[in-house]
Amino acid sequence: MQEETAQGAIDTFISSFNASDDRYVTSLLAQALTSDVILWGPLGRSEGIAAVERFVLDIRRHPAGTGTMTRCSEVDMPNEWARYQWAFTTPDGGPRLAGTDVVHLRRNLIDQIIVFAGDTQPLP
Repeated sequence: MQEETAQGAIDTFISSFNASDDRYVTSLLAQALTSDVILWGPLGRSEGIAAVERFVLDIRRHPAGTGTMTRCSEVDMPNEWARYQWAFTTPDGGPRLAGTDVVHLRRNLIDQIIVFAGDTQPLP
């Protein structure tokens, strides 16, 4: 049951990347995130839905074209933390980025997102 709740919030968050119009991004994020959400991303730490919205809109405006974000794994949730794998693919075989996000949930909404982009390197 806990995984289903987390999966709903995660899938709504991911759908913000794939919204048909930028105007829908804020509404989708408000359904998935707490107002004081913290994003630990590639460019550092930021706070609030507006900061996450900027992050999402930047990715939506990728120079190679509007891409598609997908969840590529099941949601694994021990207690209030969850993780999942994702992939972002741009049109016409353009750049692809994959990674793993770790999220913390509070009252069924995501209040922290930690973005790990790219694959880890195997040990020698």
